[in-house]
Amino acid sequence: MFKDQSSSAIVAVSDLARARRFYAETLDLEVTMDTEEVLTFRTGKTLLNVYRSAEAGTNRANAVVWGAGDAFDATADELRSRGVTFEEYPDMGMQIAGGVHSAGDFKAIWFKDPDGNILHINSGG
Repeated sequence: MFKDQSSSAIVAVSDLARARRFYAETLDLEVTMDTEEVLTFRTGKTLLNVYRSAEAGTNRANAVVWGAGDAFDATADELRSRGVTFEEYPDMGMQIAGGVHSAGDFKAIWFKDPDGNILHINSGG
């Protein structure tokens, strides 16, 4: 039914202006739509929809994931330079150095948007 359909991520936020600054400036995503209640950003070949909600930040799992491939280290460094703080999850059983989790060749970082939504980048493609 959905195998040939595209999908997009959706994240709840409490303050659209603050979310716009974070997603557009900190994460360098292009705004493709801006209404009073919803922002849409281009992210690769997909879209990230950010909408105003009283339930913002209540999700305690990954909200969005990006695969950075060979650009993982450069991406992590750029995020650090923009003031992003990485979360650490020692219970995952991975090695952690400077907020970067690793297991073999796989690397991953997690960080939060201003509402506490968990965003994830890994070395997958």
